[in-house]
Amino acid sequence: MMEVSLRDILNAREARVRRQQALLTEYRAPLLCFTMNIAGPVKTTPLIQRGFRTGLALLDSHLPQEKILFREVRTLPTGWEAYYVVSAPALALKSVCTDMEEKHPLGRLFDMDVINTDGTKLEREKQRGCIVCGATGRGCAASRAHSVEQLQTVTMDILTQYFRSRDSEQFASIAVQSLIDEVHTTPKPGLVDRRNNGSHKDMDVRLFEISARALQPYFKRCVQIGQETAHRPSEETFPLLRDAGLKAEKTMFSATGGINTHKGAIYTLGILCGSVGRLWSADKPIADSGEILAECVRIAHTFVQKDFASAKGKTAGERLYLQQGMRGIRGEIAEGLPSVRNIGLPCFRQFLADGFSENDAGVYTLLHLIANVADTNLYKRGGEAGAQWAAKATSELLSASRYPAIQQIEALDDGFIARNLSPGGCADLLAATYFLHKLAQWRQNLRHRNAEFEPYFL
Repeated sequence: MMEVSLRDILNAREARVRRQQALLTEYRAPLLCFTMNIAGPVKTTPLIQRGFRTGLALLDSHLPQEKILFREVRTLPTGWEAYYVVSAPALALKSVCTDMEEKHPLGRLFDMDVINTDGTKLEREKQRGCIVCGATGRGCAASRAHSVEQLQTVTMDILTQYFRSRDSEQFASIAVQSLIDEVHTTPKPGLVDRRNNGSHKDMDVRLFEISARALQPYFKRCVQIGQETAHRPSEETFPLLRDAGLKAEKTMFSATGGINTHKGAIYTLGILCGSVGRLWSADKPIADSGEILAECVRIAHTFVQKDFASAKGKTAGERLYLQQGMRGIRGEIAEGLPSVRNIGLPCFRQFLADGFSENDAGVYTLLHLIANVADTNLYKRGGEAGAQWAAKATSELLSASRYPAIQQIEALDDGFIARNLSPGGCADLLAATYFLHKLAQWRQNLRHRNAEFEPYFL
């Protein structure tokens, strides 16, 4: 973090006034100057920058784009600055800015000055309250009633709480979209997709969409559980996630009329969301995929081991474990989803790099998962013979061509349906692949938004 001196701040203010005057002279239109209200000698950090970019996004979405004559962003050590010259009435601009300052959760940190063509700055009708105690007027600032440390603490709390809430919503939306993308991926052998209902007579795409959207509050809660337990041992997160997952199953059954659409995904994506939450911070909201998967191990491994050690064969999953040693999705999570780490993500990214659409990349990735993963759903539906046939038929198709024709995959789909086979476990792994890939894209986009301002660092 770079500290700046009082002289630096005063010089920056003078430079800002000169820049404002130059723009007013050149364009002869109202000017909007946006900065952040940040106390203390540190005016820019990754978290403050996120707040500033949020303000920029608000301005870009609320100002009439066709009337913006000039836009400039300067990333200075004394605080980032944005200049907008807008061909619109100054009073209308001030109204828009005041609305943002008063209603947005970060608005108290926004300083959006509107300067008329004659150089006069439009004042607010009502002065803001103190950021610490809420007292009206400027008495607290004039008397220095609060220390710089108090002001900084409140500022960081405002930023952190805002992004904590916003990011948990975003992660949950990504989880839901991953489930929707999975069911839309077509064709998928034996699974519900846009071509048919696979080996399922009681499910269709619409039901999966309803189920996925009903689970959004659950995924948000899983992220929040991770955030709330981030400073406690990872194992303490698992029981809370499990309890939330049991409630989510009831939500799913209520939404689907008692049909199990996403029970495996509730477990898989729930723990992934909890891992994302544990690793979250406001300035670095998204860890990389390897860190997220490693956190899954820390959360779930001990409890899964206990579950298998106490297995009595009462459920189909326990019987498969006792008879075949198959650990299913619980075993996958306990080991950090090795099938996603070693097959799902590498395959999907390679197929995208090879020029395939996300749909086709997902189809080919699913084939590789079916060919290489012991899917307990296949064993439950077709026994050992059915599971072996599914793996062999898919492997032979991939051996004949790295990129099988869609018609060949559709024929394989017909073969799965004829044998009543459905690789639901692999479908969950594909959804997890989509989820981690989307998180990686978001992480890259955050880095890009940081980098796009670097040429303007003065």
